[in-house]
Amino acid sequence: MRSAFLHSESHLVERIGWLRAAVLGANDGIVSTASLIVGVAAAAAARGDILVAGLAGLVAGAMSMAAGEYVSVSSQSDTEQADLARERQELRDNPAFEQAELAEIYVRRGLTPELAEQVAIQLMARDALGAHARDELGISEVTTARPVQAALTSAATFAVGAALPMLTAVVVPLAWLLPAVSVASLGFLALLGAVGAKAGGANVLRATIRVTFWGALAMALTAGIGAVFGTSV
Repeated sequence: MRSAFLHSESHLVERIGWLRAAVLGANDGIVSTASLIVGVAAAAAARGDILVAGLAGLVAGAMSMAAGEYVSVSSQSDTEQADLARERQELRDNPAFEQAELAEIYVRRGLTPELAEQVAIQLMARDALGAHARDELGISEVTTARPVQAALTSAATFAVGAALPMLTAVVVPLAWLLPAVSVASLGFLALLGAVGAKAGGANVLRATIRVTFWGALAMALTAGIGAVFGTSV
């Protein structure tokens, strides 16, 4: 019977680290680059100017995403390490109190005091810091911060996302560039929302509507700004 419980099991939450960075990067790449292209195109710019603006947005955006994700997730990692260092010190200084604290956590989760104490003793005998990190601090292998992974994932997916409206701007006639980039980018966003929701086990329709709405709003605003300034110039 025990062998039935030894199979490898995969959970969707294990994807949360890279999935969040990937969806954020790709979404930002599509929205920001498409909005930039649409805004410049609405100002009646030449195709060369539009493509230069889009390429500059792609490179700058990818680097910004990498730097921003690295700094942000590094701050989270620093906080986690500081909490772990403090917990490690507390375990050295007062292990009995830490054991009682862990047992109290299990009591609040529904165990009897006697069973909670036994669980705390056994878990701390095996890995005291790991038990407190997981159950007291909420830090686990699945959710722990990974700055380099987040930075690389965001930069790569931003570049891929940004390349989609750029490719559309290259292949369509200049007269149709603005509506073509807008419609194609909304389609890319809808596909991204659906794929991200499917990978994360979320509601596909809700995610698709959410991402396309904000993308459409961003492109509409930049097109309006481009049209106003293009006309005034």
